[in-house]
Amino acid sequence: MNPRPTHDPDLAREGAAALPALLAAAREAGELILRAFRPGAQAATTVRWKHGNSPVTEADEAADALLRARLTAAFPEAGWLSEETADDPARLDRRSVLVVDPIDGTRAFMTGDSRFAVCAALVVAGAPVAGVVHLPARAGTFSASLGAGARLNGAPARVAPATRLAGARLGGPKPMIEALARAGAEVVQQARIPSLAYRIVSVASGALDAALASRDSHDWDLAAADAILHEAGGSLTGLEGARPVYNRPDTRHAELVAAPLALRDALLDAARAALRARG
Repeated sequence: MNPRPTHDPDLAREGAAALPALLAAAREAGELILRAFRPGAQAATTVRWKHGNSPVTEADEAADALLRARLTAAFPEAGWLSEETADDPARLDRRSVLVVDPIDGTRAFMTGDSRFAVCAALVVAGAPVAGVVHLPARAGTFSASLGAGARLNGAPARVAPATRLAGARLGGPKPMIEALARAGAEVVQQARIPSLAYRIVSVASGALDAALASRDSHDWDLAAADAILHEAGGSLTGLEGARPVYNRPDTRHAELVAAPLALRDALLDAARAALRARG
């Protein structure tokens, strides 16, 4: 990829212009998904199993088709990357790419757990300039565009004012949090949120102080939430401290930390110590 975009007026305008279409498409996909969702019960949809024993439902595929139709019409020059669409390497030659997960947290959706999300982002030169994480079963919509701040249901969203790791409310995989505790971090483990995007935007709203992601998350899990967290005053980084780069040949990422800027370095230090201790 070419160098990543900086916070300049042209990119800010591009992100702002993209956001209404992303919002409209995510909300429409959410309405479609809710037709099959059954709170506390099995979803009214067929299921098949992909490579790696990962489920995909008829609702995932229907939402993916809807998002692709709406968003490629709105952004005809952009490439396309979605969990539920066969990857086309032609996206690597595009200046911009739409990065979508029609249902982030499919297992939760299947079993009647409302903690799933529709994710849609516009990425330019490796970084998101606009993103939406829509929670159709929880009536919540997170959104952001470059330089314009983050919002939850239209109201400003901001990270929690946490500055110390001790006592911080941390969400993420249990083995990672337990490794942090063994390394001496006095964090307070929160209930795991099955949608990674929802987990990250929970940091953006202050519902969590910080969150962790294990390795092998993909662009579609991250890009929209990354845009929102960044605009809410936080950061999503790898353990080396660099923000993820999107639209690469390999869409997978290593371990990640989502935190307010004031808490980031302490959490990164603790996460690196935990990783070393784990060997």
